[in-house]
Amino acid sequence: MTLLRKPLEVPSVTAKDNWTPPAWALLECKLFETLNQAAKEFVQKYVRPDGTLIWRSEWPGMDGSDDPYEGFMYLALLYALGGDEELREMSLRIWEGVTWQWTEYGQIYRDFDSYYDWMHHGEGYLFFYFLGLAAPSHLKNVQRAQRFASFYTGKDAEAHNYDAEKKLIRSPITGSRGPRHEMSEEDWCTHRGILDNYLAPFEDIPGVDFASGTCPWSDDHVYGNLIRIMNERMAKGDVPLNLNATGPIANAYMYSGDAELKKWVLDYVHAWRERAEQNGGIIPDNIGLSGEIGEYNDGKWWGGYYGWRWPHGFLTIIEPIVNASMNAVLLSGDMNYLCLAREQLDRNWELGHEENGSWVTPTKHFDSGWTSYRLPNPLYPIHLWTVSMAEEDAARADRIDKLSYDLDIDVPEYSGTNPITGKNTKHYNGNTVQWFHYMRGKNPDYPKQILEANYKLVSRQLQKMRSEEGDPNNWISDGFSLGALSSIHKWQEMCPVYFEGLLQLTLGSPMHTSHGGLQHGRVRYFNADLERPGLPDGTAALVEALHADSVTLNLVNLDLFADKQIIIQAGMFGEHQFEIVTVTSQEDHVQETLPANNKWFLVKLLPGAGIRLHMTMNRYVNQPTYETPWANPQNTGRISGREK
Repeated sequence: MTLLRKPLEVPSVTAKDNWTPPAWALLECKLFETLNQAAKEFVQKYVRPDGTLIWRSEWPGMDGSDDPYEGFMYLALLYALGGDEELREMSLRIWEGVTWQWTEYGQIYRDFDSYYDWMHHGEGYLFFYFLGLAAPSHLKNVQRAQRFASFYTGKDAEAHNYDAEKKLIRSPITGSRGPRHEMSEEDWCTHRGILDNYLAPFEDIPGVDFASGTCPWSDDHVYGNLIRIMNERMAKGDVPLNLNATGPIANAYMYSGDAELKKWVLDYVHAWRERAEQNGGIIPDNIGLSGEIGEYNDGKWWGGYYGWRWPHGFLTIIEPIVNASMNAVLLSGDMNYLCLAREQLDRNWELGHEENGSWVTPTKHFDSGWTSYRLPNPLYPIHLWTVSMAEEDAARADRIDKLSYDLDIDVPEYSGTNPITGKNTKHYNGNTVQWFHYMRGKNPDYPKQILEANYKLVSRQLQKMRSEEGDPNNWISDGFSLGALSSIHKWQEMCPVYFEGLLQLTLGSPMHTSHGGLQHGRVRYFNADLERPGLPDGTAALVEALHADSVTLNLVNLDLFADKQIIIQAGMFGEHQFEIVTVTSQEDHVQETLPANNKWFLVKLLPGAGIRLHMTMNRYVNQPTYETPWANPQNTGRISGREK
């Protein structure tokens, strides 16, 4: 056994009982091994040695950098879970390469998107957040995190995105160059062919039949009118989508512990709750620069950018609200910050009606009123439940028709039975409902089912990547056409590094929301022998039960020749605190009870040994941080230039 190079004053226990390897443990280890190999093949095929991607020589418009980041971001998260050591360096190299490449294309400035919306920022900067888990003391990123946050706190001299007095972000289109109050036709050029099939953003665009549900962006005359009207009505002021900006602020806080960053997140969430209250309980989707609701939309509270009318409706309103509410609780420990999300879910539910035996709720609001009624989505209350562990949030999920565990239905994201791994969800993240059922005592076979499904998904993705469709030379074009947008999604479509079930089972958490949610977790792990994040090779973990004040966790060492040392952390960011640890056998017989009173707990696993731990805990009582048992990014040296 390799001894810790730096002694840790943390409680520990030694697992001596030889366990018969459970099926889930064997599958976890096989999946780790397969993902490690798949990740390296993926990188070898699409990435140059300098970290840039094999792709075209030019890319216009403001869109685009989020997609390559999304295609490779799971390399960092896989490493943080316990993937191969070289994935850490691959992740850092690719992030640098993509950042440089899209800087050269023109979308990125000062290592951050020049300007775009917080649906796409949210997607792209997941990679950066995962690097905080994988390489928390990486000096460049420690400093970048603070700079990125300054773009939205009002402290950056160039990017005036935030009005600190009115607590509003000045535009839906923001970034390192500040708010974009005047969008150009070039900004949107890569989207024109795609958006032809979308609803028009306004009901009075000359030459457009709004009732048709489509809008001819490819028509030059219509396109000119679209950009003009969007600039008049959408480009100035705040929108709910901007709540995703709490992500980089919370990320920076995890590196620095700066109280001003925490205050910013809490103030901004509170400001949006006040706006909802002013609007009779429904969150408005456009706030003018003066702070007035509907300032540029004739007083209408609907009609803003990524708002109630266009293009996705409730999805891009509730998701950033949930993300921001969870971030606020993470930083403060105050569950009252979930109220904004809860209130919007409840108000939306109340606006629903029964249709064909199911309760449907409105996802859009036109000038004529509420419309586009659909089955409500259980994912949002489930995410809230993982934070609150409150029955009221579980009930918000349970009340949704079609969520019933016994139903076998055709809507994949609502299926309560077999795992879903089709491309009907972003990043193949489609099993939050099934995991929720497992945590609620249903479907004990879920761990085996989801790991087998994940393995099949990796196999399927590898076949696609190795096919003619996966050849990057077929995507490259030095020209540009209205249909060119599709090639920028290819890395996501070919990526074989998807592991939703592995993450759920080891961390005791659903996978993050795809448009900017931090990856929360009830626990995470560190390899004490190698002093790095993640589970050691040949070990497996299963969170089998969650309660408001406890977690039940199984650890197994499948290696019959070497000891393994695992440090369990209470919370993804150390935000929780372990209290009492009860050790049980594989047959669930109590063996010993010992105090923990720490955010870390060390388990020494003898060869072939396993252990079940019932760990009581106080949640959200510690400052969340990227600190590891061996290093704290707050102690990382800073580099600063001379004063100008």
